[in-house]
Amino acid sequence: MRTLEPADHLPAREREGLRARDLVLPGLLVLGAGALVAGFTATRPVGNPRVPEPAKPVDLNRYLGRWFEFARYDSGFEQGCEAATAEYALRTDGLIRVLNICHQGSIDGPTQFAEGKARVVDGSGGTKLKVSFFGPFYFGNYWVLDHADDYSWSIVGEPTGKYLWILSRDPTPSEVDREMLIERAQALGYDTGMLRMTKQKAA
Repeated sequence: MRTLEPADHLPAREREGLRARDLVLPGLLVLGAGALVAGFTATRPVGNPRVPEPAKPVDLNRYLGRWFEFARYDSGFEQGCEAATAEYALRTDGLIRVLNICHQGSIDGPTQFAEGKARVVDGSGGTKLKVSFFGPFYFGNYWVLDHADDYSWSIVGEPTGKYLWILSRDPTPSEVDREMLIERAQALGYDTGMLRMTKQKAA
């Protein structure tokens, strides 16, 4: 499988406008490093005090590709991000290449991206990953808590219950699917009143 070059699917004018920024974007828990991690997580509200263990194994080959962020627990890292996406691709060294993109302020705002890598946690059935945007150290926990059997949607969290992302293969899910996704997150114990809906361009 071909790994993605940074934003190589975007039009040239958008690629030229990309600038790197350390972001927590869809499905990524880039929680910083060292004291930075503790500082950000200590002040965030807990949306789920009892995060469940992932219940379904994840077929990595089916999970790869592009995801659109449907909703998230907002954070300073992702402040103002709209039209946020995450793309996952296998690297030649067996790790997973992660490319997150968002538009600042609106769906047509300046494009920003963050590129990192992830590894699957042994014994997790593909449900838990460690993510790094800061060199060789893996700080971010990425738990696939629930997903569709056909991999059309995914709910991603981490152990503290302070971060949550709801992802979809469809940039604009139907109203029925939107309600279903929120109900699934609520069933996992999350306070869905804390969710921020992400604006996306129609396909």
